[in-house]
Amino acid sequence: MKYEQLAKDILDKVGGTENINSVFHCITRLRFKLKDESIAKTEELEKMDGVISVLRSGGQYQVVIGNHVPDVYKAVLEVGGISAEGAENSGNDSGGNLFNRFIDMISGVFTPVLGVLAATGMIKGFASMFLAFGWVTQTSGTYQILYAIGDALFYFFPIFLGYTAIKKFGGNIFVGMAIGGALVYPALAGLTAGKPMYTLFAGTMFESPIHITFLGIPVILMSYASSVIPIILATFFAAKVEKGLKNIIPDVVKTFLVPFFTLLIVVPVTFIVIGPIAVWAGDLLGHGTLWVYNLSPVIAGLLLGGFWQVFVIFGLHWGLIPVAINNLTTLHADPILAMTFGASFAQIGAVLAVMLKTKNQKLKTLGYPAFISGIFGVTEPAIYGITLPLKKPFIMSCIGGAVGGGIIGYAGAQGYIMGGLGIFGLPNFIKPGSPIDSAFWWVIIAIVVSFVLGLILTYVFGFKDPVEASAATAPVITEGETLIEHEVLVSPLQGELIPLVNVKDEAFSSGALGKGLGIVPTEGKLFAPASGTVTMVFPTGHALGITTDSGAEILMHVGMDTVQLEGKYFKVHVKQGDKITQGQLLTEFDVEGIRSEGYDITTPIIVTNTNQYLDVMVVDEAEVKPGDRVITLVI
Repeated sequence: MKYEQLAKDILDKVGGTENINSVFHCITRLRFKLKDESIAKTEELEKMDGVISVLRSGGQYQVVIGNHVPDVYKAVLEVGGISAEGAENSGNDSGGNLFNRFIDMISGVFTPVLGVLAATGMIKGFASMFLAFGWVTQTSGTYQILYAIGDALFYFFPIFLGYTAIKKFGGNIFVGMAIGGALVYPALAGLTAGKPMYTLFAGTMFESPIHITFLGIPVILMSYASSVIPIILATFFAAKVEKGLKNIIPDVVKTFLVPFFTLLIVVPVTFIVIGPIAVWAGDLLGHGTLWVYNLSPVIAGLLLGGFWQVFVIFGLHWGLIPVAINNLTTLHADPILAMTFGASFAQIGAVLAVMLKTKNQKLKTLGYPAFISGIFGVTEPAIYGITLPLKKPFIMSCIGGAVGGGIIGYAGAQGYIMGGLGIFGLPNFIKPGSPIDSAFWWVIIAIVVSFVLGLILTYVFGFKDPVEASAATAPVITEGETLIEHEVLVSPLQGELIPLVNVKDEAFSSGALGKGLGIVPTEGKLFAPASGTVTMVFPTGHALGITTDSGAEILMHVGMDTVQLEGKYFKVHVKQGDKITQGQLLTEFDVEGIRSEGYDITTPIIVTNTNQYLDVMVVDEAEVKPGDRVITLVI
């Protein structure tokens, strides 16, 4: 219990064990979720020996300790009498303001299913395209099977969202799926045939014929196939009901009585109250967005097409995705995402201009994979690796995307499915069962114009071309100046080098953990910056420490707060105690996967024993690749 007193003091300053909902740790900090942060003595904590800093982020009260945080964490559990299981029961409250929590909820519900939704949408789109070209007939087995593959997920969407939504809300995933299944149960649709018993809200927009009742209460039967809002609200309600039932039902019968009563309560309430209100709200939302769009489709296209990439950078696009899916459900077409279609083509036009004009070989090499991925609608490598760091190309791509969006708005083109991206997104604009119309060809024109504008504007207005790194630009250190080069560390990543002060985490940017730099990686491979020994591998794979043969202690931390991914997207190739050589592959990680979860991928490279050196000198480079000289340690 080396850290027993420190643990006692920390627990006292955060308000005691009774003020802690949960606590876990990452590579450098204790992460508390407190019942009341206002009673925590933050200033006193920050002045304590053994505490580097205190941060509030993502609904967490973070006490920055340093590399020995695992030992302090164990001491906190021991001193506080907290079980490891209870300590890490962090729940699903993401913290932050209402808008941030809404975005977090939407991304958590839709992210797991978007890949397969795009895949099935592509199949449905290609089936429609084959039909439009006359390659298949609507009654052929080929078309019927392809359409079934493409349409099944969207038709039974409430079941899939029942899984993802209730998981996000902290409930039983199978209860969520059962609720979704009840909403699309085929036999209920047949009950609407025949003369209704009576009509509710006659003469209003909410007029509803009543065909059945539940315990004498009228049930408004609606079609919930492909719906979005009803199942999200129902699973939110179910998670709350389930939590309440767990508190009152004895443990010995919880396994079956909790889901039994949850379903008995939630499903009827959904059919009687939640479902109809949600459907009406969805209809209003759909018609509301259509009304705004119809005010001026061209202006709407200019704004959405121009700012779409900005929305993606800040994660704001998640607010529009459920609107688009709701439009497909209620209106059977969506103009919102359709108007953003040219943005990715404007982006690759700008990338091509950079590749043609730059004299920086590293930038030119980086452009090839960025351009190819952009063709298929994946523009993050282009944005973060090329256009955004160069600034002007990003602005020019936004202009190109705006003009493309304006053309699509002018043509009145709409998407009819949630299909693929980039060139695979073209079938989205073909209405199933209908021939190709003129709006489709306007979409082709729009993406060509977006691409050409991104290319020409970037080439004409130019950009500041990064200077190639060379031995001549490397710092020269001589004994005559009493500065002796002790060791050189090379870049462990490919990406954009940024000053440590620009890293969006105070524990790193303040230099409290040591001097170093940050790299925004464009490739998910972490290599050894020097030869030495692996001294620490965090269980989740997001952080790794080495001690070089010359004694430098290096911490490499992939992304901000990525400990919360619990190892997802990471694959570690070494273990603690391994001898490594410079350039050896240490860890692989999925850059886009981590970003898709909403995490900043910036990776700090820190010399944690900085105080043993006279200086830690960092090169001034925009782009680096593995093997480039980035840090010089001076004694």
